[in-house]
Amino acid sequence: MSMNERIAAAKRELGEDCVVLGHHYQRDEVIRFADHTGDSYKLSKMAAQARGQYIVFCGVHFMAESADVLSRPDQVVVLPDLNAGCSMADMAEITQVEDCWEQLAALGLTSDAGEGMTPITYMNSTAAIKAFCGERGGVVCTSSNARGAFDWGFARNEKILFLPDQHLGRNTAYAMGIPLSDMVVWDPFLPQGGLRKDRLRAARVILWKGHCSVHQRFLPEHVDKVRAKYPGIQVIVHPECRLEVCQKADGIGSTEKLIKLVEQAPAGSKFAIGTEIHLINRLAKQVAPEKMAITLDDSGCLCTTMFRISPQHLCWALENLVDGNVVNRIQVADEVKRWARVALDRMLEIQ
Repeated sequence: MSMNERIAAAKRELGEDCVVLGHHYQRDEVIRFADHTGDSYKLSKMAAQARGQYIVFCGVHFMAESADVLSRPDQVVVLPDLNAGCSMADMAEITQVEDCWEQLAALGLTSDAGEGMTPITYMNSTAAIKAFCGERGGVVCTSSNARGAFDWGFARNEKILFLPDQHLGRNTAYAMGIPLSDMVVWDPFLPQGGLRKDRLRAARVILWKGHCSVHQRFLPEHVDKVRAKYPGIQVIVHPECRLEVCQKADGIGSTEKLIKLVEQAPAGSKFAIGTEIHLINRLAKQVAPEKMAITLDDSGCLCTTMFRISPQHLCWALENLVDGNVVNRIQVADEVKRWARVALDRMLEIQ
């Protein structure tokens, strides 16, 4: 029996007791078995609505953690490969964030209750950091609702601490009309973030020094090059890209929005997309030959941690569930889950 047949057989045997969630960046051989596909925001909602006992999350660790936070107590979340992490999420460690907050509080800019500053963490962060934000009056956001989260945060305080992706935070704030001079970048490896007290006091947005290793690779010259090669092509990019790239683009959006822009465009449209290569290749197959969809950078942009989950991992996880064995279970500690749930519930309420 082939690997695909074994996975299909295991899924049939588990039936409605198991739901497989697949992030857009997964390889085709895995995504084909997903019951639901989407970006982190859409899959968070799917996890919260899942009915089966088992949620098999084909994504990365922080996504599986969020699924565990949002799921029912009787549900079990499985990550087929525990090595599937996120380099951006790893750029903000909870002790670093706590230390940052203490230094900001010492300057009188915030407090344990979050007075004066709203902490907002991107979905690409650990459950501990989500809980940190929830406990201090903050919220989680995704690229789909970052603008709404910023509006929510500013309605409560004059300042925002945004982590861990500086680019999403900068692009969101800049699109709201906040000048770059009102933003600073906090380096967790430097005393006081490497910033002067007066700069911290004047800043409206404090950005964590983190980034997506995939999206940061796209450069402004890639936009110029692809436009010169394909006259009339539309450049659309993910907001995790650099500000300079986003400002040159014709459109900016989450993975869900990028897909819709291509799918809803008229026949003959041409797109260069600044995001992960698996999503682009899959989208290109779906819209060909009526439309063209290529990567913004010919050298390709692979999310190596997303790529770790293979059909073999998925098959192993599902067949173990069939045998009554739970492998690679993701469980968030109750005390962390409580406040992370608060922050995630706030996220799901923001458009």
